[in-house]
Amino acid sequence: MNAPAVDLPGLLSRLVSIDSVNPDLVPGARGESEIAAFVADWLTDQGLEVRLAESGRPGRANVIATARGSGAGQALLLNAHMDTVGVEGMRAPFEPGVRGGRLYGRGAMDTKGALAAFMCAAADARRMRLGGDVVLTAVVDEEYASLGTEAVVRDLAAGRLRADAAIVGEPSGLQIVTEHKGFVWFEIETTGVAAHGSLPSVGVDAIAAMGHVLVGLEGEARRLASSPPHFSLGPGSIHASLISGGQELSSYPRSCVLRLERRTVPGETPESVQRELEVLLDRIRGERPRFRAELRRLFSRNPMEADRASPVAAALAAQVARATGKPAVFSGMSGWLDSALLDGAGIPTVVIGPAGEGLHGVEEWVDLDSVRACREIVAETVGGFCR
Repeated sequence: MNAPAVDLPGLLSRLVSIDSVNPDLVPGARGESEIAAFVADWLTDQGLEVRLAESGRPGRANVIATARGSGAGQALLLNAHMDTVGVEGMRAPFEPGVRGGRLYGRGAMDTKGALAAFMCAAADARRMRLGGDVVLTAVVDEEYASLGTEAVVRDLAAGRLRADAAIVGEPSGLQIVTEHKGFVWFEIETTGVAAHGSLPSVGVDAIAAMGHVLVGLEGEARRLASSPPHFSLGPGSIHASLISGGQELSSYPRSCVLRLERRTVPGETPESVQRELEVLLDRIRGERPRFRAELRRLFSRNPMEADRASPVAAALAAQVARATGKPAVFSGMSGWLDSALLDGAGIPTVVIGPAGEGLHGVEEWVDLDSVRACREIVAETVGGFCR
C-alpha cells in the first residue's frame, strides 16, 4: 500500500503539545477534552464518521471514528488512549522536539506515538473501500481506571459498536503483545488499643502488629519469585505500597493501615490471591493471640493471555514480518493494559506500538521510524483483515 502523504511527525507533535494529563492522577489536571476535540476534528477532516461518546465522567469523552465498509467483511477495532501521567520534573513536557530521529515530550511514547499511527491507519482505511468497518476508539483514562475502554466494552455489549477483533496501541517496540499481568489492590488494617504511652499494660501497638504482616509479605514475595513462572510473564509478585497509622507520639496507636499490590499472571484470580493473604493473616493470628487484622480487597484487573494463533494475530504478524524483514516477535508485558478488557469481553485482541524510552519518566521519547512502521503495519493489517 502506498499510504497518502501525511505529516506523521507533525501530527504526533501536535498531539504531544496538548496537555492531556489524567486528572484522576493529578488533581486539577487538564484531562482529555482538548485532545479529544483535536482528534475528532482531524479524523473528520479525513472523511471518517466521528462522534464523541461520554465515558461516564463529565467532560471526559472518547472519540469514536469509523471508516465504514460495505458490510461484507470483518470489523476491526483500533484502540489507543489519549491521557498521560503527570509531568513533575520535566522541563518542557508539552514542547515536542525532534533530535536524532526521536520525538521527545510527555506522552510521545505512552501512547501518542501509537495513537498518531492508528489515526493515520484509520484514515488510510477509509480510502481502501473495504468490506468491513474499521473503528478507531481514542479513549480516556487508561492511566488510572480505564473508564474509556470500559465504556467501549459497554457499547460493544449493547450493539452500538461491532468488532470481530481489536488491536490496542501501546509502546511495544513493534513486538506483538499477547499477554500481560493483572493486579489486585488490598488494604490490611491492624487494630490495637489506644492508651497513654506510659501504660504498656493497657496499650496494644497496631503499628508493631503490622510489622508481622510486613515480614509475612516479604516471605510471600520470596515464595512467588521462586514459583513456576508464566511462560512469557514470569511469576506474580507482591509489594507494600502505602502505610499509615498512629495518633501522636505519646500514645499507643489504635490503628495501622497498609495498602499493597499483588501483580497476577494468567491462572490467578482476585479470589485466589485473597485466599493467600487470608492464610498469611490466619498464621499470624495463630502465633500471636492479641493480633487483630482485617483484609479488604479494593480493586482488581485481570491479566490477559490472548491466542497467538488468532486470525488478527496472524494477520498482524505477517505485516510485521513484511515491514521489518524479520519474523514477528510475540511477547508479554509486565504492566496492565486496556487490552485485557477487550479480550475479556470476547474480542480477540493483540497489542502493538512503536519503540521508545522513558515510560512515565522525566525524559520520554519515541522513535519516529518505528511510528511510521507502526502506521504501515496496522494499515496493511486493516486492509487484509477487513477486505
